[in-house]
Amino acid sequence: MALHRKVEALLSQKPDIAVVSECARPDILAERGVTDLEACSVLWMGENPHKGLGIFAFNDFTVSRVEPFYPTLRFVLPARIEGPRTFNLLAVWAQNASAGITRKHQSGPLRRALTKYKTFIDSGPTVIGGDWNSNAIWDKPGWRINHMSKVNLLEGMGLYSAYHAFHEEEHGRETIPTHYWRDRRIDGPTYHIDYVFAPLPWLRNTREFEIGTFDDWIGNGLSDHVPLIIDF
Repeated sequence: MALHRKVEALLSQKPDIAVVSECARPDILAERGVTDLEACSVLWMGENPHKGLGIFAFNDFTVSRVEPFYPTLRFVLPARIEGPRTFNLLAVWAQNASAGITRKHQSGPLRRALTKYKTFIDSGPTVIGGDWNSNAIWDKPGWRINHMSKVNLLEGMGLYSAYHAFHEEEHGRETIPTHYWRDRRIDGPTYHIDYVFAPLPWLRNTREFEIGTFDDWIGNGLSDHVPLIIDF
């Protein structure tokens, strides 16, 4: 994500919590001159110091990793958010299975994480959010990695997609993209692959849900994704 080029845009949203995929390790960001994040609480995971998954907590919030932690699930990061509202957070930048037809037999890291971290998810109010790299449009009958297998599992835990709750659209029929692939053009190809799942009572009391605009994030060259912004 080259976060060092996008810190100003991120901070303009005045976030309490930000989940950022493809971001450099905090010390690398500091070496690149990013000082605006020094006062916030940060949790990061990754193998490449220049490209991992980060959680940034601002204002009166702090973030800490919980145990058990399974670093081989690339990249799913379990965290405890403490502050004015305390809750669990499962941050996601899913590195999904590849290799064509062999995907049929692979559940993918996020699907495995939902099983591995079920006790954590069930232990209190939990938000799951980030880049899933999946959508129901790619589902195939009987494939374990299917997007809807994860959606159904989460709904069974009482967690629902904020986008779909607010827009009353079905998975696979989203009208607003979150990812502008390849040419980063507004006329496509575009996909909806980023999600925030939260408890239904939280969604019912949400103050605001917004998806970043093409002009603010894509057209100016900042990113190929737009953010999902939610105010519980």
